[in-house]
Amino acid sequence: MITIEIIDYHIHSNFSFDGKNEIKDIIEKAVELGLSEICFTEHFCIDPEDVSYNFLNYNEYSNQILKLKESYKGKIKIKKGLEIGEPCVFKEELNNIISNMDLDFMIGSIHNINHKKLRLYIENKQKDEIYHTYFLYIYDMVRNGNIDVIGHLDLMKRYAFLQFGNYSFKDFEDLIYNILKCAIERNIGIEINTSGLRDKVNEIYPSIDIIKLYYNLGGEIITIGSDSHSCDDLAKNYLDIIELLKNIGFKYIFKYEKRKPLGILIK
Repeated sequence: MITIEIIDYHIHSNFSFDGKNEIKDIIEKAVELGLSEICFTEHFCIDPEDVSYNFLNYNEYSNQILKLKESYKGKIKIKKGLEIGEPCVFKEELNNIISNMDLDFMIGSIHNINHKKLRLYIENKQKDEIYHTYFLYIYDMVRNGNIDVIGHLDLMKRYAFLQFGNYSFKDFEDLIYNILKCAIERNIGIEINTSGLRDKVNEIYPSIDIIKLYYNLGGEIITIGSDSHSCDDLAKNYLDIIELLKNIGFKYIFKYEKRKPLGILIK
């Protein structure tokens, strides 16, 4: 039997444009579910064409986290993070902004290509083109981005699935190999995002093939996130993912403090 503390490292409150619940309500639900630690990862993007641009009131977000950390001390640990959209767009400006934020954790994600949402970008394009371009964006982010983990590494399958079905790992294995090698060299982890299990693709992000390749290349840093935008989805499928990781051979999952990875032993 696996025994491990339950944590969730990808959570959106209503400080994100698409979040439904207030921070306090999410914390209450997490305590009720027996979670030991959660990390809020609100959307943040400085591309003026992105829907999340200028939505986050960072000072208010930070103040609430600080206050609630103290209120819930001894019940649950609360960490403050961001999910950065396209961190290589306006890179210098973004890094200047981030340097003034006291963050625990940063997810790097690709939600847009050429300033277009993924669901719009795929229109009138071929399957190979959209996946190849998407993974090139991920590769650029991993080579140059100021991030801690890669968020939902093969997210494109969510938007391309109805039109094209799933992608073949073998078709993009060389590019994915380069992404993972670079991530390992830069001490960037990968997130296992369970939201795909609640969507039409019905599988995690990234695919098990990618997770196994990461392990075989010597990768160790794995975080687990529900990508919840509602209290109802907190820590969904967490223990299933722990079992998967243990079967592959991973010894730890990771949490973060002040952007430093801290391992939790899978027993």
